[in-house]
Amino acid sequence: MDHLLAAVDLGSNSFRLSIGRVVLENGVAQIYQIDRLKETVRLAAGLSSDRRLDDDAINRAVSVLERFGERLRSFHPNRVRAVATNTFRVARNTPEFLPRAEAALGFPIEVIAGREEARLIFSGVAHSLPPSPNKRLVIDIGGGSTEVIIGKGFEPNLMSSLYMGCVSYSRQFFSDGSVDAYQMKLAELAARREIEVIAKQYRKTGWKEAYASSGTAKALYAILTECGFSDRGITRAGLAKLKDRIIRSGRVVPSELPGIKLERADVLPGGLAIMSALFDELNIDTMHTGDGALRLGVLYDLLGRDDEHDKRYESVRQFMKRYHVDVNQAKRVRNTALALFDELMPEGAERAELRNAIGWTADLHELGLSIAHNAYHKHTAYVLDNADMPGFSRADQQLMALLALTHQGKLGKVEGMVRSREQWIAILCLRLAALLLRRREDVDPLPIKVSVKGTSIVVQAERSWLDSHPLSDFTLRGEESEWSKIGFSFELLEL
Repeated sequence: MDHLLAAVDLGSNSFRLSIGRVVLENGVAQIYQIDRLKETVRLAAGLSSDRRLDDDAINRAVSVLERFGERLRSFHPNRVRAVATNTFRVARNTPEFLPRAEAALGFPIEVIAGREEARLIFSGVAHSLPPSPNKRLVIDIGGGSTEVIIGKGFEPNLMSSLYMGCVSYSRQFFSDGSVDAYQMKLAELAARREIEVIAKQYRKTGWKEAYASSGTAKALYAILTECGFSDRGITRAGLAKLKDRIIRSGRVVPSELPGIKLERADVLPGGLAIMSALFDELNIDTMHTGDGALRLGVLYDLLGRDDEHDKRYESVRQFMKRYHVDVNQAKRVRNTALALFDELMPEGAERAELRNAIGWTADLHELGLSIAHNAYHKHTAYVLDNADMPGFSRADQQLMALLALTHQGKLGKVEGMVRSREQWIAILCLRLAALLLRRREDVDPLPIKVSVKGTSIVVQAERSWLDSHPLSDFTLRGEESEWSKIGFSFELLEL
């Protein structure tokens, strides 16, 4: 194994691209980063009061993504993962902006949930540190959100994403660049209110080592050490000295702060307030910095998918266990749905994505039974759409929720939610699989043959089989009216 992987991190302050070479050493795959690009976009600064990104911010983002796209032009889609974080999550016009961003980059962009961001951050930091048997606290102050994680080894145990970041807080409390004691105190109190919700649980869980990642932490570390405010990482005393220096100057003056980068000056006050609040609420005395961050976590997640250790499969297994899913029935439905899909869609741009989604949804399609039998498919869809599912993007979960919602029941209500003919075919495969396996017994060989041409669906079955399975016969004939509601014809042919 020796190939390249690429991770694109679309943060609220900066966009980053990392390219790593995967090398197998002594049976263990390692990633060596060979190229990095970073550009300050300040996407969060373009959010209006009604949470819409303005044209300037969008144009800045698109320009950077076009440059990243040129660097990635020779990469296979399976070797690239682009993730977008808090500003993409909260902006109301993300659905309008995202297609333009994807066209500029040339690859799909996943808008990930806060807990998924936290998981990937912990993975990135853990892979950059020496092995340790101790619990570690990892904090990442981004432009629009702050992730706080406790974990051991490569596994996070406690994860939170807080709605506060260096760009958003600098805009809110230090909009004109001036810094005084009163505004700094207001910013710290606002941050402490966010942190106090999780503080008790984190202090109770405990940790032995504390690390911070990404731009704010590295900037604070560089300033504290080069100004002589600290000689052992980020410390409570060092943060207090830096606050005093900035407040006395009335603003961040780069010439007075050795170690600061000019592009970091405008957002330093907000990041400093958040870090100080974290130290106070979590009783941190000293924090070190980790080289790894979200983008390194994304690279290792990509490696896991390539290496058949895909985090998404682990999440599905955990959900099956948590919701007491009938594993044997899930396997029957999965195998049947995929067999039908493979016959109907041997190739196509959406095939791999849809095939994975069908398999995962089949595994979880009865999840809602643990909530209520009545309309269980709606309960399943709600959980898949709203739960924190490590490894899955928002788009993954929305597609799975759609498939779960439509594996039985009425189709007309979801017509506006289905994006393509290929998705309708995926829905057909899952519906037919669930229908055929209602008795919860193996069906081998498949008693039907299915073909789809344009909007015409034809299902062929032996007359003798239909006679001996009157419920299946009745249900198959009932599909005709459902598919006609959304513009398809459905015909059951007797052989």
